[in-house]
Amino acid sequence: MSALWSVGAGLLLLLLWVRHRGLEAVLVHHRWVFVCFFLLPLSILFDIYYQLRAWAVWRLHSAPRQHAQRVRHIQEQVREWKKEGSKRYMCTGRPGWLTVSLRVGKYKKTHKNIMINLMDVLEVDSERQVVRVEPLVSMGQLTAHLNPMGWTIPVVPELDDLTVGGLIMGTGIESSSHIYGLFQHTCVAYELVLADGSLVRCSPTENSDLFYAVPWSCGTLGFLVAAEIKMIPAKKYVKIHYEPVRGLQKICEKFTEESKKKENSFVEGLLYSLDEAVIMTGVLTDEAEQSKINRIGNYYKPWFFKHVEKYLKADRTGVEYIPSRHYYHRHTRSIFWELQDIIPFGNNPVFRYLFGWMVPPKISLLKLTQGEAIRKLYEQHHVVQDMLVPMKSLEKSIQTFHVDLNVYPIWLCPFILPNNPGMVHPKGNETELYVDIGAYGEPKSKQFEARASMRQMEKFVRSVHGFQMLYADCYMTREEFWDMFDGSLYHKLREQMNCKDAFPEVYDKICKAARH
Repeated sequence: MSALWSVGAGLLLLLLWVRHRGLEAVLVHHRWVFVCFFLLPLSILFDIYYQLRAWAVWRLHSAPRQHAQRVRHIQEQVREWKKEGSKRYMCTGRPGWLTVSLRVGKYKKTHKNIMINLMDVLEVDSERQVVRVEPLVSMGQLTAHLNPMGWTIPVVPELDDLTVGGLIMGTGIESSSHIYGLFQHTCVAYELVLADGSLVRCSPTENSDLFYAVPWSCGTLGFLVAAEIKMIPAKKYVKIHYEPVRGLQKICEKFTEESKKKENSFVEGLLYSLDEAVIMTGVLTDEAEQSKINRIGNYYKPWFFKHVEKYLKADRTGVEYIPSRHYYHRHTRSIFWELQDIIPFGNNPVFRYLFGWMVPPKISLLKLTQGEAIRKLYEQHHVVQDMLVPMKSLEKSIQTFHVDLNVYPIWLCPFILPNNPGMVHPKGNETELYVDIGAYGEPKSKQFEARASMRQMEKFVRSVHGFQMLYADCYMTREEFWDMFDGSLYHKLREQMNCKDAFPEVYDKICKAARH
């Protein structure tokens, strides 16, 4: 009873302090208070609900039976929209705050919301080595489902809450992408409900134009209702080699060299300053030296990027064996390194051991509760950007990031980009090696100004024939946007499939210049 009184007294004092300081001031300057006391417990409840639901659905085998019925309901909603006169654009009815993107789409309030409740794994076909899933299946859910069966997917984008639909309609990448390409390149078929309410399946050999146009289209060609993704055999561990490298030229040379080696199952770089980095290479294996096993995903373990930094500070190489699923989601607990700005003491051993099991807070809940003051603060003093540039431009790109942003760490992830039709492909006629440069945090550049600095970055990326991930803030004009992306196939299909009255153009949906 005394313990309950203590907790109650503590909460009362907290509420009095919040009232004294003002809720907005606390949320802006002491956000960790709100996150630790409210969002972390709420995030746990969210996780429990979705895990129990996924388990129940699979145990009862209801997903395959109900999928067709749920798709028919989506078709009925689209046909009802047509009967009403097609007066407004359509979009999914999923609330904007539930997406992993930091952008909150205002279009949800003005467009016709089509409810799409599709979040189940439908079928695991071991003979074809293909898994068929609904669009709201998350990466955490999918790996938890496949790994016990001895399977995984070739590209497992990092954060647990990323969904299949978001990774197809947007894009996704992982440290295995130097072999398999982007997430879209591991997909073998999509099923969509189109603007006329029809259900269509597309693949490289069936409705191929639509198949290649869907990625990066952000839901402006139709509603994704299922996807088929390649599977590969899973192994127990990733044998990972850490190598600190100093000097920008040497960093770029080493990273490029390792990215070209197909014997590396995984390649990743963390840049801690302009001339200091750790290059990591990994190989899938079923055997491990017991003394070198590091279960980095356990809640009490140091955040992965901090663990990696130890090799840089000690100036030594190292080898570890990380359980495969822990490796796939190694940046999840710290949301890469974003959580250190929200909970500054989050990597402290005491916090990890006592409360680490509750981390991370759901990105969707962070968005829902951020308020206008925090949103403006983040917009003006924070960047979350992934720029995809040719590997040959890596050194020049890092220098540009340093001058315009000066944000560290920087994530480096190589990927192969095939010359397929669609919005994103190399400038030439051959497959080319690219790299994702990810900058997440508060810029230290004295000249940083959100709009001007990002427009300068976007201009540079266009000049090297690179691409900007569309989940982030985009400041390009319409002409600049279609200079960066190839819209020929996209616009052709929007015309053919009567999308212009049904869905906004992708630029109008995601770019700030169009939304404000």
